[in-house]
Amino acid sequence: MSIAVYLPSEASTEDWCRMLRDLMPDWEVHPLQKVPDPAAVEYAVVWRPKTGCMTPFPNLKAIVSIGAGIDHVLADAELPQDVPIIRTVGTDLTQRMKEYVALHVLRHHRALPALQVSQAARKWAPVVVPPASGRRVGVMGLGNLGSAAASLLAAIGFDVVGWSRSPKEIAGVTTFAGDGGLAPFLAGTEILVCLLPLTDQTRGILNADTFNQLKRGACIINAARGPHLVDEDLIEVLASGQIEAATLDVFHIEPLPSDHPFWDNPKITITPHVASLIDAPTGSRIIARNLRTFAETGTVADVADARRGY
Repeated sequence: MSIAVYLPSEASTEDWCRMLRDLMPDWEVHPLQKVPDPAAVEYAVVWRPKTGCMTPFPNLKAIVSIGAGIDHVLADAELPQDVPIIRTVGTDLTQRMKEYVALHVLRHHRALPALQVSQAARKWAPVVVPPASGRRVGVMGLGNLGSAAASLLAAIGFDVVGWSRSPKEIAGVTTFAGDGGLAPFLAGTEILVCLLPLTDQTRGILNADTFNQLKRGACIINAARGPHLVDEDLIEVLASGQIEAATLDVFHIEPLPSDHPFWDNPKITITPHVASLIDAPTGSRIIARNLRTFAETGTVADVADARRGY
């Protein structure tokens, strides 16, 4: 068996190759650009592959995304058709996302930004907020990560609502689905968390129309994908006060350009795509297990539906 590995960083590619070789000593593992025999490659393990970089491999059996999302793979206009794409998910990634969402929901809920402003001004200015049960938090996207985050927020005590493309049932969470469920989901929501997969239907969903259906003074957390957000619309609703604050972990261009207006906006908290960042030791173990299972059975539980985009 032969595996080609690609990440934008050559050093990262070498790290992943080394760990996969240690875990799969009976398989050949090479950086994608240094594969000695392209015809022998049956599996590609990639993160943000360049367009056309997988076309030299005529015998691909599966492509592995180093991450839960597959949009970065589908962005390749020359992607080989009908080759299964395997997502990399696991308890480690889910735990990291739960931590990130809880951190920033609580940060907005307990008005930490306002308290930090008061500290900087040396002002003793208590901010009284309702208990979590009096705060409605909406989670967009109820896949593995979204469902886990919604459940955790409900366990903390928030009034949690969730929205997804198809109906879902989650204990302690009021769920909505489809186009008809979006408006009632947004109405009254005070903290909106986006954990949607990026598809043609969800691209740009965080826009002025969505923001204006939220309760005035709501907060936004986007830990999904940058193209979900219409940047200019967010800047406008922050200025008008319709949206009070935003936490953004993902962006249209990453790293975020130094001249982007988000950097200087005091109402925006920027984190560098770390919400559920996969580490190589954990990810390589998940990938090795999935590849062995796929090679033996022809499938694996984490095969994505490329037609749906996730």
